[in-house]
Amino acid sequence: MALLLGGCSGSGGKRAEDEAADVGVGSGPRLRIAMITHSGPGDAFWDIVRKGAEAAAAKDDVELLYSADPDGGEQAQLVRTAVDQRVDGVVVTFAKPDALRDVVRQAVAARIPVVSVNSGAAESARLGAVAHFGQDEVVAGEAAGRELRRIGARRAVCVVHEQGNVGLEGRCAGAARTFGGPMENLYVQGTTMPQVRSSLTAKLQADSAVDGVLTLGAPFAATAVQSVKEAGSSAGIGTFDMSRDLISSIRDGAVAFAVDQQPWLQGYLAVDALWLLKVNGNVIGGGRPVLTGPAVVTRANADTVAPFAARGTR
Repeated sequence: MALLLGGCSGSGGKRAEDEAADVGVGSGPRLRIAMITHSGPGDAFWDIVRKGAEAAAAKDDVELLYSADPDGGEQAQLVRTAVDQRVDGVVVTFAKPDALRDVVRQAVAARIPVVSVNSGAAESARLGAVAHFGQDEVVAGEAAGRELRRIGARRAVCVVHEQGNVGLEGRCAGAARTFGGPMENLYVQGTTMPQVRSSLTAKLQADSAVDGVLTLGAPFAATAVQSVKEAGSSAGIGTFDMSRDLISSIRDGAVAFAVDQQPWLQGYLAVDALWLLKVNGNVIGGGRPVLTGPAVVTRANADTVAPFAARGTR
């Protein structure tokens, strides 16, 4: 029996090795994939995206070349550099799609496949990307609008921390659609958190009828909590995206909800999709965006999500 089991185990292992070889694992030159986003190290959200990309790269034995720049023109230059280096695939964000249009077409013309993550789902296929991984920002915004209504808000502000970012505008537009009451976009300088805080505090002091605040990123939710206190407001706060610290704020009720688009999954799927395309000809999504959200986190399910947020994957 022991010999028989040993023989079965050995045969199964050999078959697994053969199947792995069939899809290119451990054979041929190591793939190089460049990931160029519009936000760099130190941003809680994008650090999670990068972790996902690195996990997929480790699994697939891919060399991941990560870079970022918030300026659309500089981001385009980073993509151009990757094309000149003849990488095997490019991951981009289309926060400012017009800036990337020409360089992405250059990549496609050079037969370098491109996938997009996070921003620009509507523009992705039109600009030549083979797949997009992220949430539909308008649909996610609609979920946020419903949550604001659920917590009893009747007049709200949507805090936009980066002007010209199509994804952020989509979130506010979706929220306004389902909220059912007046919602105003408040544009702030997102690169300077004290300015965000002072701008929101001033708005809440000037308009005491505002009883709902929607921020578009986890760090801005923490700032909104401070602004609400400073203004003497009782406004409820909701946000987009997750972080380890935000879970605590949801648990204690300082923040009512978060709309999570699962950034780790975006980074992981983007790299893995390019690997699958190169080694096995697979195309994920059939030309349509692959949705990673929205997943709404409230006090009711925060304890379930907390362990994953603690390890930096949610």
